[in-house]
Amino acid sequence: MPLHEQIKSDIKEAMKARDEVRLSTLRGALSAFTNEIVAQKKKPDEMLPDTDALKVIKRLANQRKDSMLQLTNGGRPELAESEQKELAILETFLPQMMSEADIRAVAEAKKTELGITDSAKAGQLTVMIMKELAGRADGGDVKKVVDSLFA
Repeated sequence: MPLHEQIKSDIKEAMKARDEVRLSTLRGALSAFTNEIVAQKKKPDEMLPDTDALKVIKRLANQRKDSMLQLTNGGRPELAESEQKELAILETFLPQMMSEADIRAVAEAKKTELGITDSAKAGQLTVMIMKELAGRADGGDVKKVVDSLFA
């Protein structure tokens, strides 16, 4: 089932279960899907392809992470907890991210393959790794691993 349809059906289930947090989070995601469709100059009732839907969900998850950080730093842990709950719901729709150890193995292989020996080409290595791991690894984790290879 396409992700867009799955979220629509999950909204119905959340309504039946009276799960307010899940319901509001999924409605927000559905609204973001509609906004993305309109931004692509399509009709609002069209379905968003899974690749675009994943990008939207990833963007929403990153917004929640940023909000959690800001709220925690601002001394509002109760609001950060609510953002954490929403993030957990959104992450159920995202593919499993690779661990730093798995990223390190790919990075070391790519570094050897490309013959990169100095840190001046670390950015180029990061780009190549991100292309290979598209959607399976967090960019921040990849950058951290690449930086550690040249440290």
